[in-house]
Amino acid sequence: MRKNRIISTLLAAVLGISVLATGCGSSQGGAKGGFKVGMVTDSGTIDDKSFNQGTWEGVKKAAEELKLESKYLKPGGKTEADYLKEMGNLYDAGFKFIVCPGYMFSAAIFKAQDKYTDAKFVFIDGVPNSGEKGAKDVVKDNTVSIFFAEQESGFVAGVATAVHLKEGDVGFIGGIEIPPVQKFNWGFQQGVNYANEKLGTKISMKAENVVYQGSFDNTAAGQQLAAQMFDRGVKAIFCAAGGVGAGAINEAKARVAAGKEVWIVGVDVDQYKDGVYEGEKSVILTSAMKKIDQASYDMIKAENEGKFPGGQILTFDAKNDGVGIPAKNPNLSEDATKKAEEALGKIKSGEIKVAGEQGSLLK
Repeated sequence: MRKNRIISTLLAAVLGISVLATGCGSSQGGAKGGFKVGMVTDSGTIDDKSFNQGTWEGVKKAAEELKLESKYLKPGGKTEADYLKEMGNLYDAGFKFIVCPGYMFSAAIFKAQDKYTDAKFVFIDGVPNSGEKGAKDVVKDNTVSIFFAEQESGFVAGVATAVHLKEGDVGFIGGIEIPPVQKFNWGFQQGVNYANEKLGTKISMKAENVVYQGSFDNTAAGQQLAAQMFDRGVKAIFCAAGGVGAGAINEAKARVAAGKEVWIVGVDVDQYKDGVYEGEKSVILTSAMKKIDQASYDMIKAENEGKFPGGQILTFDAKNDGVGIPAKNPNLSEDATKKAEEALGKIKSGEIKVAGEQGSLLK
């Protein structure tokens, strides 16, 4: 199905953690670099503290460095037609390098790459497909698809969480039940299992504490789900849910302010600052990161250098430093940090292989 998949060794040379400013504007910069960069958000918001925001921050950084004009548009709905409309609006305005983050763009980009042959598309977390039964993935020369090994960063975050807590219940709140979100969940559970089996922890993850809310923007629902889990005695919740996760973070802040000890494991980017409740104190224990900011930045830079990897499917994983947890985790114990680093090293060496599908999970 992904016959053009390339695990790009080239990425290892350019990947790295970027410290970026929060992006909430709709456009910026001047078109001095020869092309204009557009982005269409997925169903969440541009300031979702997660997937959209991380992608946009990479776009902004590249635009600032290369003196390019950049702009994002938010679709009015979640259908193929909604996504195509905004891609068309960007194209008509001269934005012919278009970044689309999210699995749901598959059918829209499948059509757009043929309709706008002189445009370039960066598709994060998906591959173009017509959506028809039995249809094959088609990545044209003006499109690059980027995937992440979310299960690997989920695994490392699971190890870190288990070693820090030592015992007790943990939970998971996902947004829409799509492969990238599922892989975070499955990897996290495998990481907790590994810690239980190899590192002496006693962490459980009950079925009632693994929930997919069904959206990426229902903050109130996220807060309610987190409250229910915390009431059941869950000590830490891993949230891969965009704005839904933001609601869970809010609930954790309220609990900590009331004297409780609960934690959130962030996702996509380092969410430590989003969990700050007093001074520099945060409810974010650690974050399962995928360097989406670096991915969008790298593709824009590649286009500027005439090296756009059109027609390829790239994978950002542990081996090319495309996933992991933050270099600094102020709340993690020294032992948890050490064990997480060791686990990441074993994934890089191939000693640990993390399944990207549902496998040996907790009960």
